[in-house]
Amino acid sequence: MTDERARRRGGASLAPTKPESPRTAPSPAERTSVARPGEKRPFLLDFFPLETARDTRLSKFYDRLREGRLSTTRCPKDGVLLWPPRTACPKCHSEDLEWVDLPERGRVYAFSAVLAGAPLGMENEVPFPVGLVDLDGVALRLFGRIEGAPWTSLRVGQAVRVEAYDLNDGRVFYRFRVAP
Repeated sequence: MTDERARRRGGASLAPTKPESPRTAPSPAERTSVARPGEKRPFLLDFFPLETARDTRLSKFYDRLREGRLSTTRCPKDGVLLWPPRTACPKCHSEDLEWVDLPERGRVYAFSAVLAGAPLGMENEVPFPVGLVDLDGVALRLFGRIEGAPWTSLRVGQAVRVEAYDLNDGRVFYRFRVAP
């Protein structure tokens, strides 16, 4: 079998291979992951999803966030509250879900800090706290960034509130802020 036919079938080539040349040190521009003004980042490296009705069937979640309302879906047939929001109930497979608002307040269940390796666009913000928050009045525990206090002063059980924030590119997401 020829090397070309072996390659197409997923087999190994019998021809000797040339060793790869050693990689040179990256330039300063390659070492930094911060985008230059006007430069678009690849979608695969984007921490936040696309939010329009053209891009996702969950666009109502983001529309409601823009109104300052954190919401999710509930299956009226089963009464199951779903997080994250879904397009179909995992229990009965119905797509007739309703949108419901979630409580604005909760308590820190657990937390940590991003000290290195922050997602693209957040490299200059480290360290920052992230955590699990139990929302008041519903059996949901959400993960998110926590603002309003350094991670070294956060405490389990501390009160927080949900807030929407603008990503400065037309998109929005939620985070938690330490409540007074």
